[in-house]
Amino acid sequence: MKRACVSVDLDGLHHYARIHGLPDSTLDARGRSLHLTVALPRLLSLFEAAGVRATLFVVGEDVRGPGADVLHRAAQAGHELASHSHTHPYGLARAAPAQLDEELGRAEEALQAVSGRRPEGFRAPGYTLSPALLAALVTRGYRYDASVFPALPYYLAKAAVLLAMRLAGRASASRLDSPTVLWAPRQPYRPDVGRPYRRGTAPLLELPMAVTPFLRMPFFGTLVTSLPRWAVRAAYRAVARDDFLSLELHAVDVLDGADGIPGALLRVQRDVARPRAEKESRLADVLGWLSRDFHTGPLDEAARSLVQATPAGR
Repeated sequence: MKRACVSVDLDGLHHYARIHGLPDSTLDARGRSLHLTVALPRLLSLFEAAGVRATLFVVGEDVRGPGADVLHRAAQAGHELASHSHTHPYGLARAAPAQLDEELGRAEEALQAVSGRRPEGFRAPGYTLSPALLAALVTRGYRYDASVFPALPYYLAKAAVLLAMRLAGRASASRLDSPTVLWAPRQPYRPDVGRPYRRGTAPLLELPMAVTPFLRMPFFGTLVTSLPRWAVRAAYRAVARDDFLSLELHAVDVLDGADGIPGALLRVQRDVARPRAEKESRLADVLGWLSRDFHTGPLDEAARSLVQATPAGR
């Protein structure tokens, strides 16, 4: 059975400000909650129209904020609430064991409080894994990790942006992953705890985000909302040949300047500036393709189904 999963990284706009070296004061309290109070209801409407139940990667500290009711409704509607850490530190993969335990444990408590379930899945801030982080997930009994993003163009673009910011004397909170991620498997696998981007014997599954064969072009929300429609269709045809497809979205994929996003952020985060109606139309098309061509469901359901078909070393 061909399976497709849709996930949303619920990063707040203040995290994007930190990527671009902007101060947290760039956003007021309303701006800091737009990803939950405005974007998430729009995404849930798109999912309902397409008949898709998604995985929402939630930052734990957001659970007691203005978007708590929306998260609760999402869980009741059958969407999975998974962990995106508690405070979304971009350097989490390099953190000491005590900080790893605190970030994972506090997020688990927050998500269980809002959904009634302990999270079974995790996605690292900035997609960056490490042996220590993966070992912590194993120790805490996670069923899957969904951090691996082996996308060559994305990696090169990120490296170029970080270098340009460094040369300009601007500090970014973002971190560049090890280039070994570019050789990670494209399809679900059991990772090696000591080398997360290689196959091994870990008890959890790694569920990579979709990239095309050969060139490893990413197929994710930014591509869907930014590239010409013919390019989106071509990329979809390439990844739709796989047995498993993980489409990753962000809350900003359904926000635009009319939502009151500060100009300083719009100028540097160009995908946010694109008209929301156009972005939602494109996302609705892709969700329809997934519903037509795959069995869709949250990542936790895929992990439970795939675990028996993915023995150690695969």
